[in-house]
Amino acid sequence: MGNDLTGKKVAFLGAGKMGGIILQALLKKGLLSAKSTCATVAHEERAKALAAKLKVKVGTNNVEAVKGADIIVIGVKPQVVEEVVREISGHLTSKQVIVSVAASVPTSMIEKNLPPNIPVIRAMPNTPCQLGAGMTAICKGSHASAEDVAMTCRMFDVVGRTVVVDEKHMDAVTALSASGPAYIYIILESLAEGGVKLGLPRDIATLLAAQTTMGAARVVLETGDHPALLKDAVTTPAGCTIDAIMELEEGKLRVTLIKAVVKAAQRAKELAYG
Repeated sequence: MGNDLTGKKVAFLGAGKMGGIILQALLKKGLLSAKSTCATVAHEERAKALAAKLKVKVGTNNVEAVKGADIIVIGVKPQVVEEVVREISGHLTSKQVIVSVAASVPTSMIEKNLPPNIPVIRAMPNTPCQLGAGMTAICKGSHASAEDVAMTCRMFDVVGRTVVVDEKHMDAVTALSASGPAYIYIILESLAEGGVKLGLPRDIATLLAAQTTMGAARVVLETGDHPALLKDAVTTPAGCTIDAIMELEEGKLRVTLIKAVVKAAQRAKELAYG
């Protein structure tokens, strides 16, 4: 179907947290037009409020929303994805593409509830997408083409960076980049608390910690250098940084973060397969 979204009719089933972020970003960037975009939510009052805000058609009827849509984005909660897919399955054709942003829901589960040969793409974005600083991993189902993947990447490039992976890696993606912002917020908060302990005003300590975190991440992304090499560049002989690193190592920060990602991946797998 190509990677050009111009003129495509897109239906967002579930314009809640993540679905709403993606929808608003695509409209704001002009990749979608309001007249060719629609969305659904669970309650009529919410539908009216969202329609007024985004200037697009918003309703509560999923079947009506998917009729004639080129792309159908499934943004409902994971536990109701199967129900929604079954609801719309009788109204779909192989010319339409399903893009699911539901965490831990494999493409095979969606495909088994659809008519034959309907392309399914699975995307795992994270919450920084709301500021255009997101990370989204994308994988294809058994009937999706390279063009379908390219189209989906085009959608999520609007809200940050994208990477294409095999579906077997999606639990790891969920644990690392989807859950990852929570880990970073804890680290950031802890750094700021250290500043407060040393007498800095809390707002200044938080600013210092947040900007430092963002800056360090940008250096990794833009230089491509290994984080260990960049760490060594900051760590001067007999300086204060090496003393701090010794404390981090003694507190097992490194292994704790590794174990946290592994634990989250295990939980993602449990959610996917019961």
